[in-house]
This record gives sequence, C-alpha cells and structure tokens, in this order.
Amino acid sequence: MKRQPAPRNSSSSPHRRIIDAAVCSYRDFGYRKTTVADVARGASMSSANVYRFFVSRRALEEAVVAELLEETLMAAATAVRRDASVLQRLGGTLKAWSQVHEFRAANDTRLHELVAAAVAANWPVTLAYADKVHGVVRSIIVAGQASGELRPGSPTVLTCCLLKAMDTYVNPSQTRSLTVRPTFEDMMKFCMGALRYGMPLQLVDVQPDLRRATVYQS
Repeated sequence: MKRQPAPRNSSSSPHRRIIDAAVCSYRDFGYRKTTVADVARGASMSSANVYRFFVSRRALEEAVVAELLEETLMAAATAVRRDASVLQRLGGTLKAWSQVHEFRAANDTRLHELVAAAVAANWPVTLAYADKVHGVVRSIIVAGQASGELRPGSPTVLTCCLLKAMDTYVNPSQTRSLTVRPTFEDMMKFCMGALRYGMPLQLVDVQPDLRRATVYQS
C-alpha cells in the first residue's frame, strides 16, 4: 500500500510547509510535472513567497532530496543495535539503506525517481550524502580493525571497495537496474568474507585517486 503523506500543520514554519507541499506534489505528479505554482498552492501561499525561501525550482528539489536522503541515513541509525558486532553493524547499516531505496522504488515511485535522477546527475546534495555514507562505513571499518575483527589495510580503500561492491543495493540510481543479481545477503556474505581478519588478501597501501563521486561511480 502506498504510504500516505502526513497531514501538514498550518502552524508550521513557511519553509516546512513548502517542503511538505513539494513532497506531496512530487509524490502525486512527479517532480518534472510539478511547478512552483503547484507547490505554492499546496502550501497555501503565493509563488513569490516560495521564492523568498528557495531561489529556484532546482533549489526546492535539492531540499526535498536532502530530506529524503537524510531519512535514509537515519534508517540505519535506528535499525542497527549499538552492541552488535562490527560485521553485524556493517551488514545492518547497508541493509537499512537498501531497504529504504527498495521501498521508495516500489511504493513512492515518483519520489524515488527524483532521488535517483539527482544521484545520477551528481547534484551537490547527493555528493554531500555520499560523503556521509562513506564516513559512516569507514568509521565502522576503523572500529573493526581496532578490535581485530577486520583485516588491516587502508580504511578508505576498504570502504570504497565495499561500497562499490554493494552499489546496486545502496545507490538509489541503481536500484532494480539489474534483472539478475545476487541477493543482498549473498553479496554481503561475500564482502564480509573479504573484510574479515585472517583472509589471504593483500592490499597495497598507497594513496588512491579518490574522487567525491566514488561511492556512486558506475
């Protein structure tokens, strides 16, 4: 069943009302067909007032994308137990992100299309999100190396390798892009085997050419 938007509170700030109205319009009609006038109408204000808070339609779209991606990050924060092992935290974090994208793709198709388009086009807001994703995963890997659960090596390299391997699951622009792929669990098991301490994998400790778009690079 399609998730219904929460009722807007008329006493909320104009900024909040505009974003809520944009989410509702994007969900119902798609972001390409939604005009600033449509959003203004949903927020019970004039188009000129919308432009007081967002300098352009693109700025409003970026604000919505930023909020949706922040929801993705928070999903892992609430789903993963703090006392879980490092491997459980890694798997649980990536699984939570994957489930958010899968849910949107199936139930909030038009919102998912907006997020996927923003990621594919490397909007600044999505690059900032990719940095946060990288930081979360890297911090877990560093903790795992400190505890002896994960193999030694450059945490940055290991993080990039893991995210690249899991790209079709955690990258919204790749969600359901392949008709044949391993299950999330099978791919995660494969990655955990590579990361677990004691496996005979040699990594060259050099400074790689890492670009900001590495997380979502095809």
